[in-house]
Amino acid sequence: MPRKLMLTGIAVWTCLLAVWAAALAVVPPDQNQGEVYRIIYLHVPSAISAFAASLFLALAGAAALWTRNEKFLTWQRALAETGLLMTGLALLTGSIWGKPTWGTWWTWDARLTTTFLLAILLAGYLMLHSALPAGRQRLAVCSGLAIFIFADVPIIYKSVTWWRTLHQPPTIIRSGGSTMAPEMLTVLIAGIVAMVLMTLWLAWLRTGSIELNRELESQTGAALT
Repeated sequence: MPRKLMLTGIAVWTCLLAVWAAALAVVPPDQNQGEVYRIIYLHVPSAISAFAASLFLALAGAAALWTRNEKFLTWQRALAETGLLMTGLALLTGSIWGKPTWGTWWTWDARLTTTFLLAILLAGYLMLHSALPAGRQRLAVCSGLAIFIFADVPIIYKSVTWWRTLHQPPTIIRSGGSTMAPEMLTVLIAGIVAMVLMTLWLAWLRTGSIELNRELESQTGAALT
């Protein structure tokens, strides 16, 4: 692992662990939900990190179509993988929170459904990327899909205001300011920043692995011929 990548990872993990420690030991319990609400310090950052990964995936798709550079496909694959990981984590933690709050692990709530759709789209991207041979067709098709996937993100965000859902309305970005206590909001925003940075670091780490595997495959193929 390159030294810069390793040091960045140590810094990001340190920040993330510090935020989780503060979420467990520093901020007070919620007056309505009690201790169970603390899972939002993992749930919300995971969801926003999935959105961030989808945004960067779309940007990598646009860059690939503009430049015709295969390197952006490597970033697309890495971002799709990390985005799927964060989407799955958001769905999992949301289910854990939903059981004591709503009385059920899962319901076809608008936000849950559209977030589940994002997971399907990211998984579909990865399957398509693996199925198509390297070349112009894969670059064009995968990049187009990468851009399309991001269209689901604003739908997820606005779902609680467009439809009747079990999810609470926005509490951070809303007219009149946040409804959260200042210490809770500070830790949550720090958690969001740390988790987004972790997502980007994981994608950076994954690009190196993908490029190394591709190089090994090319050398193996050359040796066999």
